[in-house]
Amino acid sequence: MAVAGSWQASMLGSWPPRPCEVYRAEWELCRSAGHILHHYYVHGERPDCRQWLRDLASCLEWEESHSPQAQRSLCESEQARVQAARKHTLVWALRQKPPADWNLPLPLEKDK
Repeated sequence: MAVAGSWQASMLGSWPPRPCEVYRAEWELCRSAGHILHHYYVHGERPDCRQWLRDLASCLEWEESHSPQAQRSLCESEQARVQAARKHTLVWALRQKPPADWNLPLPLEKDK
């Protein structure tokens, strides 16, 4: 896997941020029955796999012709994916130190 920043900054890089096989695998996973059922259960709608297909097409175009437009498209897509992953906040608040009574024995539960 290449360093995305150098690939994008130089615009002269010789490979995309990920190999094209990864985009193909992600697209096939997105279209799989198990993923569709899981996504529908969690989000209430079918997953949109078009972005993975666009990324695969851009990656293949980059491998064939080193098109700057394909490179730009892949970079923007990767940046959007990273930003989307960062926008979600943590569910649990992280502790700075353990609770004061962390080492005390647990209370015995009554036998039922």
